[in-house]
Order: sequence, then structure tokens, then C-alpha cells
Amino acid sequence: MEQKELYEQAIQLLQQLIQTPSFSKEEDKTAAILSGYLEQKGVEVHQHLNNVWAFNKHYTPALPTILLNSHHDTVKPNPGYTRNPFEASIEDGKLYGLGSNDAGGCLVSLISTFLYFYEQHDLKYNLVLAATAEEEVSGRNGIELILPELGKLNAAIVGEPTEMHLAIAEKGLLVLDCVAKGKAGHAAREEGINAIYEALEDINWFQKYKFAKVSGHLGPVKMSVTMINAGTQHNVVPDSCHFTVDVRLTDAYTMDEVLATIQQHVKSEVKPRSTRLKPSAIPLEHALVQAGLQLGRKTYGSPTTSDQALLPIPSLKMGPGFSGRSHMADEYIYLHEIEEGINLYIDVLERVIK
Repeated sequence: MEQKELYEQAIQLLQQLIQTPSFSKEEDKTAAILSGYLEQKGVEVHQHLNNVWAFNKHYTPALPTILLNSHHDTVKPNPGYTRNPFEASIEDGKLYGLGSNDAGGCLVSLISTFLYFYEQHDLKYNLVLAATAEEEVSGRNGIELILPELGKLNAAIVGEPTEMHLAIAEKGLLVLDCVAKGKAGHAAREEGINAIYEALEDINWFQKYKFAKVSGHLGPVKMSVTMINAGTQHNVVPDSCHFTVDVRLTDAYTMDEVLATIQQHVKSEVKPRSTRLKPSAIPLEHALVQAGLQLGRKTYGSPTTSDQALLPIPSLKMGPGFSGRSHMADEYIYLHEIEEGINLYIDVLERVIK
């Protein structure tokens, strides 16, 4: 298919996806749309729960494989919306709607790229396309669920809005539930041990502590106390104080090293919700990165977490759109960004797989 035709069909597909609510864990209708779209193009489609994937027509097990991945779930609309988030209207070169920027534009651009190469012979790499679910909630029934079905993967392009620049590293995420212990007593007397005051010491440590090693791409490890809860009534000294810490990890430390440092320095009980969302990186010399650099793209480290964190292979985050528009009210993507996205994805892969 010609790239212009692919672009026109990508816009139509994206409008259809926007018009179909697909909140995380409720993506069955957009999964059906994506399966049907690919089947109409003569592609053999696989689906498990709300994840849809396909291999290029001349897939050869002996060849290395590149994964093209983006997600079709969305967050719920920002309360500040002034437009219908599901209208998918086009005005002044912008396509408005929930999920247009994050990550619908990336997804339809990767689908178009996959279709461009789908029937080509004598490629040096296989391609596998995966449109996955639950990315916005880091759910277990998304990309992680179907990885065993995709065969051996050697690298990935993860579609997220980066203005088609090259996010060659991405911060990981560690969410900690912490409990400071005290002893209950009457607030009017010198009784008990106030768990809030116990927690304050640890909270102060989280605020001030600096990890020694700083990543060249991602900067320092960042820790933020984001929630706190304690007490039952005004005249009772609380015997426990619960607080939550958001930790953004870099490739300078393993998740275990960061967790061990925290547990060494604080008195509170510290329990990680998950250790799945690890920091990720791809070498600067990797062929995908070098191809992007040849096309004038810039490299950087991304502070936000995506499904890249769940991929145990070198992965490059790259896609049309601007990250600052993600989850905003009246979300939109420029039409020219999608056209550029398709063209650049194709140009990058042309330099690698042919």
C-alpha cells in the first residue's frame, strides 16, 4: 500500500477508535475493531482477552524479530473537558478526542507501518504487531500476558507520544506502602507514641535523601511522598500512620538496590506494591537508534513509565504526538504528526530490516 493511502486509512481508524470507549480493562470493543480492521487487510489475527497481535506474512522462525507495540486503552476523561471526548472531530488540522494523543496516533501509525511491510519478501527481521490492553493501569492482562505468544523477540518499538524523537531510556516505577507504628493514648495526657511524628522522620528522609549515582539519560532517582492517612478522632494519639511513596527509578540502580537502601534508612514498614515496572534502556549503538539518528531524530531519557517497563528486550519508545497532551482535557493530535509518524517509522525500519 502507498503511504498516502495508509495515512488516510489510519485517520479513519483512529476516529473509529476514539468514538469507542476503551477504558483500561474495558477494551473489548476496540479490540474487535482492531481485529476486524487487520482481517479486512488479509492479515491473520490472534487475540487473547483484549490484546490483538499479528505476524508479518513471511514470518521466518530463524530470523530475529522486532515487536511493534502500542496500547488501545485510555484513562477516563479529564473533568476539564469542554468537548465530547468521544466525538473524534477534526478542526484546524487537529484530531480531537480521548486517546487521540495517548496513544491512538502511535497505534494507528504502527499498524500502518506493519501493513506497509506485511507482504514484503526477504526482510532481515520478522515483524510482530501487538495492540495491547491495560497499559494505563499497568495491568497484568496486557503486553505481559501475551509475551509468551509472540515468540523470541530481539527488540521493540513502543509507540508513545515522543514527537518521533528517540526515548532510549525510561524510568521505572516503584510504589511503596509504608506504615509507621506508634502507641495509642489520650491526646489530653502525656500518653502513647504518636505514629504521625514517627512517620514524619521517615517522610523527611524521603524528601531529602539523594542517591549517589545519577543516570546519564534519566538523571537522579526521584522519591515523592504522595499520600498519607492516620488517626481516628481528634483526641486519640494515633497508633499507626500509613503513607505512600512514588519512586521513579533509573538505570543507575536495580530495583532491589533502591529498595534495600530505603529499608536500611527508615523505621516504617515498607512494602512494594509491585517490582514489575523496571527501568529500561536501549544501547545508543543499536541499529534502531542509529537509524533514527540518521533521520535527524534526537535521543533523550523519558521520565514517564510505559509498557516498555515490562519488556525484557532492548526497546525504543517513539511515536507521534506530544507527551504533555496525554491525559489533558480536550486531548488532540495533529494530523501532520500522524503522517510524519508513519513516514518516519517506515524510514527507520527500512534502514534496519531490508
